[in-house]
Amino acid sequence: MEGGDGGRGRTEAIARELERLRAEREELDSRIRLLESQLRRAEEETMGFPAAAAADMISRYSRHLLLPEFGLEGQRKLSQSSILVVGAGGLGSPVALYLAACGVGCLGIVDGNQVELHNLHRQIIHTEAFVGQPKVKSAAAACRAINSSIKVFEHPITLNRGNALDVVQQYDVIVDATDNLPSRYMMSDCCVLMNKPLISGAAVGLEGQSCTDNGILGIRVIGCLQALEAIKVATSIGEPLCGRMLLFDALSSHIGMTAKQPSSESLLQVKIHGSSPTCKVCGENPAFTMQDFMEFDYDSFAQSTTGKNTTTLSLNLLPENARVSCRDYKRLLDSGKPHLLVDVRPSHHFQIASIAHSINVPLSLLEEKLPLLRDATKEMAETSGKNSGQQHCPVYVMCRRGNDSQVALQILRENGFLYTSDVTGGFESWAKEVDPSFPLY
Repeated sequence: MEGGDGGRGRTEAIARELERLRAEREELDSRIRLLESQLRRAEEETMGFPAAAAADMISRYSRHLLLPEFGLEGQRKLSQSSILVVGAGGLGSPVALYLAACGVGCLGIVDGNQVELHNLHRQIIHTEAFVGQPKVKSAAAACRAINSSIKVFEHPITLNRGNALDVVQQYDVIVDATDNLPSRYMMSDCCVLMNKPLISGAAVGLEGQSCTDNGILGIRVIGCLQALEAIKVATSIGEPLCGRMLLFDALSSHIGMTAKQPSSESLLQVKIHGSSPTCKVCGENPAFTMQDFMEFDYDSFAQSTTGKNTTTLSLNLLPENARVSCRDYKRLLDSGKPHLLVDVRPSHHFQIASIAHSINVPLSLLEEKLPLLRDATKEMAETSGKNSGQQHCPVYVMCRRGNDSQVALQILRENGFLYTSDVTGGFESWAKEVDPSFPLY
């Protein structure tokens, strides 16, 4: 009996201890749930901002918060993300402005150039007050002005293989808003090495690639789309354009989608191949190292893949006796000696600005217009011969930079125009050396 009573006593003691521990556990669980609720409520109220600023932040981003697909969680993720915009030009301007306005937590801007007057009509982040100053300074000022709550970091450099890794590693998402092929190849390799998502965009003319001889109208649309893609990647919301390309035509306002598996609903379709399994950089067995990256010649590589020189270089196709300087041509012009000046720029360039009494024959139409040039030179030679005894009409050729004019001169000489000369440096040299009032564009 005594043994039985002792066993029951121990059992009851264990039961009471279990009951006490369960009660303590329930109290702890309750306190944990309360603290978690308070923490969530604090995060929801402030979105990661100081509590005093919560009301302002909710008011600022209210239209984002009302979107069920984005909401509070999307805004919180965006405010905690860091995005690097490489290039503060035509593409980078809308990208940086929209990311700043939308509330990205940390925004980095890379550009090594200065603001120029001809930037302002399309690079909307810059103003007249910053002409001659670094683009990153101008862009950062605009971003801070539109949203003082974000952090903006300026990188007043041209990103290259020597500094790209150090800069890119500091950010979550990279936006390539550069305007040349070597930089695009470099950024792609850099992001693969650093395992960073890359948002690329390009614009040329009226479509969504960029070079200095083409105007750009659709560029702001492409920049806004890049900003949208960066936000989608940073917040893990929606379906990013991974393995797909979106195309935009500003004249028709057509937007097309290209994909690995093209949809019949796309307006424009171009098949995009996936990564090559044997690619040294992003294939199945990548062997491209950071040291390889820092030693790789992207300028030569880009030239070899396109067959074109990726920089604006001065050609040297003619002997010295076939060329005259802008100053020498100005002296001829002032002397009043009869001659014919042929401007071989495209007609819409000629309409921007030209030298008086020149005739416009675009290089693309030169061979077709040779009979007209023969008639013009013959008529001028006959007129000048009566007045001065000159038996021929010298022809001078000019273009924008002095490259197309050399090609034109070769065509003219091959077709019997023997008294022809190229004006070295074209209208850019003319504006710098002779007539500063001649507009550069």
